Amino acid sequence: MDQTDELVERISQIENGFKHIYSEAENIISIYTNEESFKIAEQLYSYDAYQARMLATVIFGHLAQKNKDAYDFLKSRISFDTNWRVQEMLATAFDLFCKYTGYENSIPVITEWLNDNNPNICRAVTEGLRFWTKRPYFKDNPKLAIELISRHKNHESEFVRKSVGNALKDISRKYKLLIEDELSTWDLTNARILLTYKYATKHLNKPTKKNEETK
Repeated sequence: MDQTDELVERISQIENGFKHIYSEAENIISIYTNEESFKIAEQLYSYDAYQARMLATVIFGHLAQKNKDAYDFLKSRISFDTNWRVQEMLATAFDLFCKYTGYENSIPVITEWLNDNNPNICRAVTEGLRFWTKRPYFKDNPKLAIELISRHKNHESEFVRKSVGNALKDISRKYKLLIEDELSTWDLTNARILLTYKYATKHLNKPTKKNEETK
């Protein structure tokens, strides 16, 4: 049994939670060169165990900003993985890409992914950047975050719409008035939009914080 087999066997024993995946990815990135880490991730993604593919995804996320092959692997291969846990890691990987690139500098890529026909790619953005307004740049530009997220309030995928609603719900904790302004423009006779709305409004019955910003 080689080292990769041993690693997969170890992480496969844990069925719940993601912390061990993040830790293993950081460990690999710290020990090996980027080229070596990429090869390890490629090998990991070939395993049937979803934990191995989760780990591969996060490693690619660490590499994607400087390695186009890692970026392409995330978008062209991993976005079609059928395991929901792997898709959760794709969201994490996209956030890592944006973190290393800079969130403001990542806006063209954020927009590109949001416009993609693959719902998993869209959701990687809406879910990966949560809590959006705690991220650099979006913390100072909440309206832009709300506008970008809300583009998919009527997405055909319920998976995406739930993520959109939850992301807006998060923002409403601090920017209640901005979220209320956005939601006031929504057509609630549309069943898809109504579902998103229900998720987005879960915190709106709570008192507005005194220090809420409205810019």
